[in-house]
Amino acid sequence: MGMMKRILVDMDGVLADVYHRFFELHESETGSVLTFDDIIGLKEGEAFPGLARWVDTPGFFRTIPVMAGSQRVLKLLNEKFDIVVVSMATEFPASLTDKQLWLNDNFPFITWRQIVFCGNKNIIQADIMIDDHLKNLDNFKGETIMFIQPHNMNLKNTPHRRADSWEEIEKLLLS
Repeated sequence: MGMMKRILVDMDGVLADVYHRFFELHESETGSVLTFDDIIGLKEGEAFPGLARWVDTPGFFRTIPVMAGSQRVLKLLNEKFDIVVVSMATEFPASLTDKQLWLNDNFPFITWRQIVFCGNKNIIQADIMIDDHLKNLDNFKGETIMFIQPHNMNLKNTPHRRADSWEEIEKLLLS
């Protein structure tokens, strides 16, 4: 039996449904309701003018909804792979505790040894990366899965396999 393959799993936009909260906050601050279709192809900061302030607010990351299917599928993956949850969180120091407590609440089977908060994902070695941002995926040496979000939805000709749900990830990695 060889070593288990290691999978790096991103938090925001992959495990944590940050867009759900962005839409809510945008509506409560501006009164206007945005949909996915309104923001396809826009970077998060372009789509939501309040974003920089929101993510820098202590408590923001503490109550983000969990991405549909992520708890069930990550638990299954955790039995067959070496799972490491990786977040470029050091850019927002106020988020570190919130993110770890959020993971403890929502993914109790992920231990503190399986969590990395960093400023650069390229320094971590692994076999597979699940992420929604090209800046992480494009520089990764192993197998990549791009989790579909509005900002990457219309990107064509990337070498990354696409997944628009955790069910899709389950099919790609467990079937």
